[in-house]
Amino acid sequence: MEIENAIDQQRFDDAWRAYEKHVHMDGLPRKSVLSKLITGLAESCDHHWLKQSYNVVSHAFEEKQELLDKEPLIYLSLILAHCALPNLALNVVRKLVKMEAYPPVAAWSAILAHMCQTNTGAFLGADLVMELGYLFQNNRVDPRKKSNRPLLSMKPNSFTFNIVLTASLVFGTTRKAEQLLELMPRIGVKPEVNLLIVMAHIYERNGRRDEIRKLKRHVDEAYGLSESEVRQFYDCLLSCHLKFGDFDYAVDMVLDMIRKGKNAKRSLEAAKAVLEAVENRKFYFPYEKADAENPRSCSSQMLSHASFFKDNSFGRLELDARESVRLLTDKLQEQVGLVKSEHGILHPTETMYAKLVKAFLEADKISALASFLVKASKEDSPVSVESSFVVQVINACISLGLLEQAHDLLDEMRFSGIRVGSSIYSSLLKAYCKEGQHEDDITALLKDAQQAGIQLDSSCYEDLIQSRVNHSNTTGALHLFKELKNLNVLKAGHMEFQRIVQGSDDNEAALMTKLVEEVRSDHTVDHAVHEWNNVIHFFCKKRLMHDAHRALNKMRASGHVPNAQTFHSLITAYAAIGGKYVEVTDLWGEMKLLASLSSMKFDQELLDSLLYCFVRGGFFLRAMEVIEMMEKREMFIDKYKYKSLWLKYHRTLYKGKAPKVQTEAQLKRREAAIRFKKWIGLT
Repeated sequence: MEIENAIDQQRFDDAWRAYEKHVHMDGLPRKSVLSKLITGLAESCDHHWLKQSYNVVSHAFEEKQELLDKEPLIYLSLILAHCALPNLALNVVRKLVKMEAYPPVAAWSAILAHMCQTNTGAFLGADLVMELGYLFQNNRVDPRKKSNRPLLSMKPNSFTFNIVLTASLVFGTTRKAEQLLELMPRIGVKPEVNLLIVMAHIYERNGRRDEIRKLKRHVDEAYGLSESEVRQFYDCLLSCHLKFGDFDYAVDMVLDMIRKGKNAKRSLEAAKAVLEAVENRKFYFPYEKADAENPRSCSSQMLSHASFFKDNSFGRLELDARESVRLLTDKLQEQVGLVKSEHGILHPTETMYAKLVKAFLEADKISALASFLVKASKEDSPVSVESSFVVQVINACISLGLLEQAHDLLDEMRFSGIRVGSSIYSSLLKAYCKEGQHEDDITALLKDAQQAGIQLDSSCYEDLIQSRVNHSNTTGALHLFKELKNLNVLKAGHMEFQRIVQGSDDNEAALMTKLVEEVRSDHTVDHAVHEWNNVIHFFCKKRLMHDAHRALNKMRASGHVPNAQTFHSLITAYAAIGGKYVEVTDLWGEMKLLASLSSMKFDQELLDSLLYCFVRGGFFLRAMEVIEMMEKREMFIDKYKYKSLWLKYHRTLYKGKAPKVQTEAQLKRREAAIRFKKWIGLT
């Protein structure tokens, strides 16, 4: 009674002292008191009392599991997830599964949704779905047996996969997300329509070009996709083409978007008027109405144990989970930058143009770039010549010092009859004069400008005259001076060009600015690495490790450096096969060497996969190396998972006294195992 009264009056310190006294004198209290203590401390939403509530559960789980009830543990896990303690929330769900008190999918999907609002939670959420999904692989659970109904009620569904996959994309754990996609058909889960877009994001991030191409037909035929979702898919498809250097596909897609946008422009004027009328009258659609309601009201009610207890079917929790997924989806949409949509029509963004032009320049495909610019110019209708796509691209090349490429593009435009205006000629001539080593180019460009009837501004003439003087060409300087006088060029001329090159506030040079930023970002793409990674991943999926290593050796021989994705494919394949821990150790050695010689980055997914292999195989010396690296980089490590691995496979390892005679290598292995055992909290 003392514990219950203290909880009712929210005297948590008194309740905790009474609990400790009871445990010391009589052991754990009865089931109803324990449940009240767990839910009461959890309802406070205070981190200290939440951890104490978790400690109560852990102690009871070890001592007397029958005292633990399912509903209080589900409630505790939900509050832990809501209060950004995802590791403890996950551990409570794991305990429920071990007790065979299976939480229904509607309940644990809400826990998962709250977990996935943080980076660590998304990583652990993927582990949760993997662990629960493993129970149902390959029809292990017979749905015809009545005794299996509680277990089947816990089976992951399409919505739970949608939660964790979206979170994985938001927080960048995409290789684990691809493993989840592979799990879905093995447990008989069919994806919902909107999951196609999430799949496209995952395939794009991981460089799976063939898979994303296969998705296109399904997306084009799908019914019920929103404008935003279609935009996201084509953003992924374009990004994948750029990643692999598929310039022809990317150009065709961009030109098709420009063409469709141009054809729809007239009819859209009428559509805009209708849409404006709808907006002015403030019509509300069901989706918007749901947003207009206070999304936190459901959460605040959910935190109350009384309302939670009344919700027997967990319907309110499912609504809350869907709201959390919407927040994740909004974050994912913010990452889309290559395609925009206006009233159902897709358009390439300045970022898309910048990335495509940069890819052409890096590949030194100036003729192909010129061909694209010509076709785009014929489809596009700029407000003025000076603000056209072509002018901004050539201006960007000049700003970046790519004068030869800019001159080549200018020649191609002239041959194709594309008008570019006087600003380009002035800008390129000034750049040549500044470098002081392009007299032949200056002469040729001046001749082209005169033939095209281009009038240069006074500042350009001044630079040209100074350049002639610097090269002791007084005759040429005098000729230009007379030409300047005869033409009576105004000094204030061509202010529009000056605004463009200075980057005006009205965003006329948005593309030029974006392109300059993109090139200067120094983020180059090695298309061949993605190709090799796909080959290696294919062999790893088929468990053809000999062929995978042959591909890896060819990759190295061709001068391409393996990256984190390369090693992740190999390590996860070895983990699935089992027993190949020496091979994983060799890979770890190569990874450390590459990290010291290049800019290879170790991410949490890769290091966690390595750690799992080493702990599973009993390679604790290497395991401690990985742990030290992860802790140094402040990466979260799921100690509960590795504690379970130890207890399952190495429980009796190094339990006795150390032998009197042992080699130095044996001593190091023993010390590493003891250090690991201490790290997981078993000593």
